[in-house]
Amino acid sequence: MTTSVDRARWGTEATVRQHKIAILVPCLNEELTVGKTVAAFREALPLATVYVYDNNSTDRTIDIARAAGALVRSEPRQGKGNVVRRMFADIDADVFILVDGDATYEAEAAPRMVRRAIDENLDFVNGARVSGSMEAYRRGHRFGNYVLTTMVRSLFGKQFTDMLSGYKVFSRRYVKSFPAMSRGFEIETELTVHALELRMPSAEEFTAYGERPSGSTSKLSTFRDGTRILRLIFDLVRNERPLEFFGLVGIALILVAVALAVPLVQTFLETGLVPRFPTAILSVGLIIVGFLSCLAGLILDVVATMRGEMKRLAYLSYPPLSIGQNSKVG
Repeated sequence: MTTSVDRARWGTEATVRQHKIAILVPCLNEELTVGKTVAAFREALPLATVYVYDNNSTDRTIDIARAAGALVRSEPRQGKGNVVRRMFADIDADVFILVDGDATYEAEAAPRMVRRAIDENLDFVNGARVSGSMEAYRRGHRFGNYVLTTMVRSLFGKQFTDMLSGYKVFSRRYVKSFPAMSRGFEIETELTVHALELRMPSAEEFTAYGERPSGSTSKLSTFRDGTRILRLIFDLVRNERPLEFFGLVGIALILVAVALAVPLVQTFLETGLVPRFPTAILSVGLIIVGFLSCLAGLILDVVATMRGEMKRLAYLSYPPLSIGQNSKVG
């Protein structure tokens, strides 16, 4: 006997089959894991096309990926951000799944994430990692992810708990409106902030996160990549929140100027003299620079608003997942 639950599940599967799905796997020297990754995702989503983009590997990554059934392409510019930018530019699909080729992410979660994106008409689904193994998710990386994610949550929005996850699902309208300015692993931060800034329909799915196979090593560096992400957050705040950024700088300069000027004013009121003339000049200069910084923030805020409107229009130029998507995966 067919139940309503079965009918709903079959209806959802039919909806998924109507969408062209691309699985994007950036790789650098992953000969021990890329074959397993490709095979797992091909089994989870048989109608999807798996693209492996090699980033100057010196091992057998390309051969193994091709033997596992992936379409293999190359990006010579070093860095994950460069690879993601190339993939987003080259490939056309209705739904995009971005995943690392290190065999640590749960391929079985991909159909669930895709169905949720389609059913709820979402443009971005973040795969939040769940792991009890310290070997899979090192303490330094875990702490750094917590600190950086907390910073982004406080500055741009509190929707995601694992900003640096390499497992994400996107709609076409997300991918084709994403500027992709990062070069390295900081691309994960830029991907998240893009969804938050445009207030896209988004969600987060918890997925299992496992250990790398023996002999496979991570390309991440806690301090180097953490520094790059901090610099990216700094740049994003400056570019996307110029009024707050330059306004705070201006107010800080004015407060310092006032603190330096108070003793001078007291002395002048008592004696009629200004004994520390260089300090007086410095205070006036800081006040002028502070006001100029606030003014720059006001002007750049107008520019940032216009840029946001242009990005929003580019995003809206593509239809949502639930409308006008009838192509099947070849």
